[in-house]
Amino acid sequence: MRREEKKEQATKDLINKMFELAGHDLTFDDIKNIDHPDNPWYTQYSMTEEQNKAWRDWGIQYLREKLKTKKALAIREMAFFDLVYGLTIKKENHE
Repeated sequence: MRREEKKEQATKDLINKMFELAGHDLTFDDIKNIDHPDNPWYTQYSMTEEQNKAWRDWGIQYLREKLKTKKALAIREMAFFDLVYGLTIKKENHE
C-alpha cells in the first residue's frame, strides 16, 4: 500500500474509532457524503472529554504503529485531526 493510501485508510480508521469510543453507531462511510458548510457532520455529534482523550491516545499509538510516525509528530497530527474532525465536547454539569 502506498503512503497516500495508508493516510486515507488512517483517516477512515481514526473517524471510525472516534465514533466507536463516543458511543455513536456511525462509520466513516455514513458521514463521508453528508458534510454541509453550514452544519458539518462533526458538529452534529458529541463526546466527553474522557472519550476524546481516549481517542487521541489511541490515535497517537495508531499513527506510530501503522504509519511509522515519530511520537512528537503523531501527537501533533492527532491534535490537528481533532481540531479539524473531532466531535463537539459535551460540557459537564458541575452543580
